[in-house]
Amino acid sequence: MKFSLSVAMNPLEQFTELARTAEECGFSSVVLPDSLFYSESVSAEYPYTPDGSRFWTADTPWADPLVAAAAMGAVTNEIEFYTSVMKLGSRNPVLLARQVGSVAVLTGNRFGLGLGVGWSPEEFEWCGAPYAQRGKRVDEAIDVLRLILDGGMVEYHGKFFNFDKLQMSPAPSRRVPFYIGGHTEVALRRAARVGDGWSSAMMKFEDLRTTIERLRELRAEYGRADEPFEIQAVCIDRFGVDGYREQAEIGVTDVVTQPWVFEGIGFGDALEPKKDAIKKFADEIIAKVGS
Repeated sequence: MKFSLSVAMNPLEQFTELARTAEECGFSSVVLPDSLFYSESVSAEYPYTPDGSRFWTADTPWADPLVAAAAMGAVTNEIEFYTSVMKLGSRNPVLLARQVGSVAVLTGNRFGLGLGVGWSPEEFEWCGAPYAQRGKRVDEAIDVLRLILDGGMVEYHGKFFNFDKLQMSPAPSRRVPFYIGGHTEVALRRAARVGDGWSSAMMKFEDLRTTIERLRELRAEYGRADEPFEIQAVCIDRFGVDGYREQAEIGVTDVVTQPWVFEGIGFGDALEPKKDAIKKFADEIIAKVGS
């Protein structure tokens, strides 16, 4: 089992030092969230809270995850980075391919792209992307990203995206893994069909177990049961050595965590207590459970 550190909602000026500390303590990756902006009102419910409300405010700090990955990659040597998850529906995949390829090369192939459709109509519309047919549009966008990032002279002629032969150089020297987010049947099918893994939002253990079982069924349906596949989980009711071992038993390969939360330390609190919490988590958990 691997452990990844989420830096979501922490002050941006703490990111590089959190990444250094995570690397020193044996974390596998740093996980980067994505939020383009906070609209004063929103015309859809947030899908991952019981009442559909957002659990952050207009003043919550966010960074562009690709910029953040490049910054943290510059001060580390081995730890990897991935988005969990980037909202693809509101972005142009050709432009995004240029950015992802740059981060992958600059970090020495230490970057994975976690992808989701996105849930806010405002993020789509105010970025010039249609909210209608968003799932089908994202499926094409994933195809475009993979085609360009794999390198060489390529072209694409689809319903939503269309371009003649082009090449982006340098291409990453190692395939950029795509981790697909989302809890719906459509999202799970997308992950099973084209993903190198699946990223969860906040889930209870039994829901996580059911979802992983469904992913196994779908991967078998698509003939991919024997291929490597990451399960990146944010489980909200299993912790400690025994709890993480239970997660591993049901198929979780990567636990996403914020160790300072267990110590009662807030997102906006000082850096040093967070570093101490990371070190404590490494000593008490990663040393006993990690791969």
